[in-house]
Amino acid sequence: MTDDTRLLKKRLVELGKKSHGSGIFLFSDFLGLSEQAALAEVRDKLFGIKYELFGGCEGAERVMVRFGDSEEIGYEVPFPIVTLRIAPKSLKFAESLTHRDFLGALMNLGIERDVLGDIVLFDSCAYLFVKEDMAPYVQSELTRVRRTDVTVSAVDEIPEGELYRTEHRKIQLSGERLDAVIAKTYNLSREEASRLFPKGLVFASGRCIEIPSYTPKIGEKISVRGYGRLIYRGFESTSRKGKLNVIVEVYV
Repeated sequence: MTDDTRLLKKRLVELGKKSHGSGIFLFSDFLGLSEQAALAEVRDKLFGIKYELFGGCEGAERVMVRFGDSEEIGYEVPFPIVTLRIAPKSLKFAESLTHRDFLGALMNLGIERDVLGDIVLFDSCAYLFVKEDMAPYVQSELTRVRRTDVTVSAVDEIPEGELYRTEHRKIQLSGERLDAVIAKTYNLSREEASRLFPKGLVFASGRCIEIPSYTPKIGEKISVRGYGRLIYRGFESTSRKGKLNVIVEVYV
């Protein structure tokens, strides 16, 4: 365990206990998959303390933790997340920009990753979830991504339809092991899929999964670094040859 992970665990427990003891809402920074795994590892120390995860939109991978419960506290405080739309000034002269291009432009402004949530590409624009106190800085300072001039504006609503689109797939398995699910979904051999686990590249519901034989739960979100994300929908039927027909929703 790294020193950063130890400090994060300590910080999350402190936030939870302070929220519970003082009757106030408290928020973490944005957490990536490894940091969400750290949260999962201190759940026993947060026993009885209510908290919620949210990243600005349903399906977000990077999320904040809100410690506190509106029923116990007596009021509601929304997550301090602003959605920014980053759009080229001229579509005619815009480059084909990637997630890495947008993230690189933001990092070049000296912004720390933990104040930024997901960056989602949608219809030639990018939608960025960012901590509320950092949004004005991004709006004023982000003027170019690579060689493309851009405008940045806060939006109250995301476009119609889901930013995070999924594709419904049926796969056939001999058993509901997670390494088999990953292999079939991403066209890998079982050996290739199994090697991802000890490297800490597979996450289920924010927890790092190191055992290839792990059985995913219905509705569980699976993230595989370098390959993508899916939602496990579970067993549907048995094929004539005795294989299990399993449904997954793959983020595209």
